[in-house]
Amino acid sequence: MKAAVISTFGRPEVMRVMEVPEPHAGPGQVRVRVKTAGVQHFDCAIRSGWTPAYGLEVRLPQIPGNEFAGIVDEIGDGVSAFALGSEVLGFALLNCYAEYVVVGADQIVMKPATMSWEEAGGLTGNGQGAHIALNAIGVRSGDTVLINGAAGSLGSIAVQLAQIMGAKWVIGTASAYNHDFVRSLGAIPVTYEEGLVERLRKLAPEGIDCAFDTAGGEGLLAAAALVPDKKRICTYYAYDLIEELGLRVVRGERSSARLAELVELHTAGKLQLHIRQVFTLDQAGEAHSAIESRHGRGKIVLKID
Repeated sequence: MKAAVISTFGRPEVMRVMEVPEPHAGPGQVRVRVKTAGVQHFDCAIRSGWTPAYGLEVRLPQIPGNEFAGIVDEIGDGVSAFALGSEVLGFALLNCYAEYVVVGADQIVMKPATMSWEEAGGLTGNGQGAHIALNAIGVRSGDTVLINGAAGSLGSIAVQLAQIMGAKWVIGTASAYNHDFVRSLGAIPVTYEEGLVERLRKLAPEGIDCAFDTAGGEGLLAAAALVPDKKRICTYYAYDLIEELGLRVVRGERSSARLAELVELHTAGKLQLHIRQVFTLDQAGEAHSAIESRHGRGKIVLKID
């Protein structure tokens, strides 16, 4: 099968598409013929040589990618919830930038007919990540919530979920170019530039209750200055500042139950995934370059089949 492979750590161009052996489903597993795979900053970090603190083992040559959508084409012993031909979306830690991926049957859910392949391939990682973070910081009815990096694939989902969870006001940092997009999601946009703390105080004179950081920089520092309880601030970006600023450490498990909840919200029209750009598998390096350029709006996806 074809796969985008990292043979050495480095810049986006180190990824090459090559032929690798097809995987096969074992007991409790399914094999999925991948239609689309989402691209995340996590994938870029793996490509650059970063190793997560929880001990994920990356062995070169390595296929990156940890979210996908496709069609079940092989079923292992003990799996009864899915059939050959089932259209699904799901998650894995690695190996999704490929024509086939093997995962546990507890890592996928059915794809609704109303969800495009591009949305399905890109929902899992950022959707579950935002859901985990907002639950960790305890977003509740009446809160004023700050989302730093509100136009990106992670931040834009967080903006929507915060409102679903009952937030009274959601304020989202974004470049001026993305303000209309952030506003369309239901948030109040604010620029990153100098003077952010003062602008936020004017927008939220009663204070900011909690914050989710997806971009680091001034937005995170402003959150630390304005949110009284630092354990109601979570970052997925500036891990080196967590201890210094006293922020919440988030350790949440992705699950099919959590993913099913997100799919249900999408089906009900309450949660949308904006697709920024679609690349082919051969363009995986270009997709990484695009996501690392930052300030883009929405999700980047690879179309594999």
